[in-house]
Amino acid sequence: MSLHSLARPATSLRQSALLVVRASSSSQFHTTAAPLGRWVRDRNKNRGVSAIHRQPKKNIQISVSNVPLPEPVLDPSKRTAVNVNPEHGLWGFFRGKNALPTPEEDHKHGRPWTAAELRRKSWEDLQKLWWVCVKERNIMETQKIERQRLKPGYGEFESNTRYGQIRVTQRAIKHVLTERYYAWQEAQKVAATDPEVDLSGEGPAYQPVDSTLRTAKLRTAKLKPKGQRFVDPIDEIRRQVLGEPSPEPTQKPPIV
Repeated sequence: MSLHSLARPATSLRQSALLVVRASSSSQFHTTAAPLGRWVRDRNKNRGVSAIHRQPKKNIQISVSNVPLPEPVLDPSKRTAVNVNPEHGLWGFFRGKNALPTPEEDHKHGRPWTAAELRRKSWEDLQKLWWVCVKERNIMETQKIERQRLKPGYGEFESNTRYGQIRVTQRAIKHVLTERYYAWQEAQKVAATDPEVDLSGEGPAYQPVDSTLRTAKLRTAKLKPKGQRFVDPIDEIRRQVLGEPSPEPTQKPPIV
């Protein structure tokens, strides 16, 4: 027997041992059996039955077994009439108590208000117009939900056009109110330098100066001889009311 024939069994045994070690090191750590390649029918008759109560007895009668199920009333004449208040607040979400108008009805609308037209309106008129626009938008949002539910396939273009006109009107109302707010701020700055306006909140806001006193002071200033310092009586009264110090009066410019 040659040496090569003795070495072959030892080599094969070494390779098989390495394969066993590799297989044992790469195996998963769980005891669950591997899933079968095909579906096996469950033949357990008690599968899903409670282990405590088991199956109910045959002589037990269920309480709802003899109660008839309600059936829908298909005939409108046999349905129970429901009394609805015609002045209910929820009717405000519908135009003419109709859930979905026709495209012709949505197309019947005017143009939006312009800022030039709204500048002539009072505060009360602007507030009323704003809430009319809010109510109209609520109606159109209700119609949009109803249109998505029914999917009639019409009226979406007319509704979007009308909705855009309402948004333009509301934008114009905001523009006019912003202008009035800026004008009010400017009026406050002017009133702070007016001696006849009192912004302290105590007493009347407008306290006019006596016209005779103002005329007399103006005449006195005019009758002063030339060369003396000129003092404006209106500015002097304003400084006295506001408590400002009197500046050094300037000379009256000569008449050319």
